[in-house]
Amino acid sequence: MKHYYLGLASNYSKKRRLKHTFAVGRGQDCQELKDFLSKKYGGEAILCKNGRSALALGLMAYFNKGEGVLVNGFTCYAVYEAVKSASLKPVFVDINKEDLNFNIESLEKALASSEEKITGIIVQNSLGNPVNMSSLEGFAKKHNLVIVEDLAHCTGVKYSDGREVGTVGVMTALSFGKDKSIDTISGGAVILREPCKNKIKAPTKAPKLSDVFRARFYPLFGAMTRGLSRIKLGGVFMRCLLKLHFVEKSADNKLDLDRKIAKFEAKMALEQIKNLKKSGEKPIRDFYLVNNRDEALKKLEEAGFHFYGFWYERPVSPERYYKKVHFPEDECPNTVDVSKKIVNFPTFYSKKDLAPARKIIQEYLDE
Repeated sequence: MKHYYLGLASNYSKKRRLKHTFAVGRGQDCQELKDFLSKKYGGEAILCKNGRSALALGLMAYFNKGEGVLVNGFTCYAVYEAVKSASLKPVFVDINKEDLNFNIESLEKALASSEEKITGIIVQNSLGNPVNMSSLEGFAKKHNLVIVEDLAHCTGVKYSDGREVGTVGVMTALSFGKDKSIDTISGGAVILREPCKNKIKAPTKAPKLSDVFRARFYPLFGAMTRGLSRIKLGGVFMRCLLKLHFVEKSADNKLDLDRKIAKFEAKMALEQIKNLKKSGEKPIRDFYLVNNRDEALKKLEEAGFHFYGFWYERPVSPERYYKKVHFPEDECPNTVDVSKKIVNFPTFYSKKDLAPARKIIQEYLDE
């Protein structure tokens, strides 16, 4: 039985895995990536250690300490960490169950009920599903708010009016982390599209060798784990790798404003972003809202589909960081409900491959 995985770099073919492991990067690759991003998004590109560092650096450029920013209620800890690192206050906004994004009604409600001085909105286009940017721009103009675009989920996607994501806000942040739309295991970039309010420093330190090692060999370790899972040793192997710090969980990839992207990652990121599909319509994840999620996931696993662990359990993932966030559950009921029911499918397998999984999930769909 073939096994289908949501994570563990499962979208890496053997050819891509070898290419990633043995890639040789140069300083010129970093400059070429910067030049490409600057031209594509119309601003000044800065390369960073990871996506959360890029987002934090950009927020520091456009906001003053203590200001509030509206944040999608269904998000990851990396976004929260970036906002806090910029000394800003996150104001979580409830979402639609249809596309996992906030809408004008929920934004107005959050703005009216918040005691913070809110000056901006972070748009993440959840799982690659774009917001209604035309309406959002009207809302932002009405309330004198700055729009920030986070492309971790959605690089290459287009809004309904035809504009590409990343070409609207004052700044654009990209993540090249595991299973993102651009995936080099780590790395990120921010593009400053408008004049900055505050002066910031671009990272100057080389990446740590331990971080480079983990980023370079993660696809290989992921493939080994998947292979060993056939004899029920994959979990044991991965736990050993984590204990030895040969592998790092995505949420634990520490924010660091001083470190640069690895040169080989810059090379791989440039290649991927140049090859993005022009349509930009495919999200990073297909999602379903189900009843009896644990039972549904178990049944999927028995059929060879391992879809655990991507934005489950809590509105702000992962579980182990949730208490730090102090999430306002009473103010975001849709978000809380979604976090209990969502099941994500990968998009890097064919429709034919995933057909049995879709058939299974139909039994559990939430009406």
